[in-house]
Amino acid sequence: MTASIPVQDSDLEFDYGTFDSAAFTAETLANWQSLAAVIDHTLLKPGATRQQVEAHCAEAVRYRFACAVVNPMWASTAVSLLAGTDIPVGVVLGFPFGASLVSTLRQEATALIRLGARELGMVLPIGQLKSGNHHAVHRTVHAAVTVAHHHGVLLKVNLETCLLTMEEKLRASEIAIQAGADFISVSTGFASGDATPADIALLRGVAGARCGVKAAGRIRTLAAVRALLEAGANRIGSAASVAIVRELGAE
Repeated sequence: MTASIPVQDSDLEFDYGTFDSAAFTAETLANWQSLAAVIDHTLLKPGATRQQVEAHCAEAVRYRFACAVVNPMWASTAVSLLAGTDIPVGVVLGFPFGASLVSTLRQEATALIRLGARELGMVLPIGQLKSGNHHAVHRTVHAAVTVAHHHGVLLKVNLETCLLTMEEKLRASEIAIQAGADFISVSTGFASGDATPADIALLRGVAGARCGVKAAGRIRTLAAVRALLEAGANRIGSAASVAIVRELGAE
């Protein structure tokens, strides 16, 4: 049974510690290898082919990205391709709408972990949040977190902030963190908005040092990455990973 955790306004004002964005940015941008180590190399377009997945995984190994993110249908392929490389496979759940049944999320998370996924990313149930059903939101995230953490797997929660009001962004961040999310993220890249420094700063303000903050959503340049890191991100998700690290000197 999921514990009841009312999210009060005071929860959003409590000091949860600080994350030194300036120091993290300087360390991360010191060289392209350090930058690659915080980038989720992402391939989530629905038309991606096996050949593209193979190339994607080869790039993940060559540049030593934080992980290679793929859709569920390619999970076993990516795990096989990356076996023995120490590059984890990340896979998305209920993506990109956040409208799956809780039972479906549990089953999908379990199946993907059995295939070898080491990082999972889900979309927060946006409709439930906007309906004010905060306990349903918590229950959904907590269900996925429980499966992931039982197997030592990271769980990232995407809030799709472009669809949320300021209050909803704050509320969603706190609920996801209290439910056990390892990272909260701003955008899937499939809705109308992209990652913005303002939203990253907002999420980091709620998270403090309690969890990671991931910037994702059509991030294509080193300048954009720098701005997002300075705002408080400590993980970047991008399909333009190779181009970005090449800007910093990778070949």
